[in-house]
Amino acid sequence: MTTKNAGCVVLADRHYGVAEGVRGLLETMFDVVVTVADEASLGESASRLDPALAIVELTLSPGERLAWLTRLHARCPGLKVIVLSVHDEPSVRQATLAAGASGFVVKRAIATELLPAVETVLAGRRYPA
Repeated sequence: MTTKNAGCVVLADRHYGVAEGVRGLLETMFDVVVTVADEASLGESASRLDPALAIVELTLSPGERLAWLTRLHARCPGLKVIVLSVHDEPSVRQATLAAGASGFVVKRAIATELLPAVETVLAGRRYPA
C-alpha cells in the first residue's frame, strides 16, 4: 500500500492561462503543483508522483468528456479527482460525479470554490455535497 504525497497535486488543463491562475491558488495549499496539458502526461505524473489529488479539466481529451476519468482511475485506483468545467448544467455535474470524480467546480467559480472543494475532497467528502 502506498502513502499519498499530501504535499503534491497534479493539475491538468489544456488552457495555459487558466492553468496558471489555478496553479497560483493551489500553491497556497500544496508544496508541489505539477501542471500537465494532456491525458498521457496526467496518467504518467499521477502514477509516478502518487499525489494527494488531481484537478482536471473536463475536456482534457477532446471529444471524450469522461472516458479519460475511467482510464485514470484504472491506472491510479483511489486517486481523488476534482473536475473543472465551463459547463454549469446539473446533468454534467451529476454525470461527472457518477463517473467517479470526487468533486466538480465550474470554471467561472474557481476563485471562490476551488480551495473549499479541495479541502472537502481531501477530507473524504464529495464536492458539492
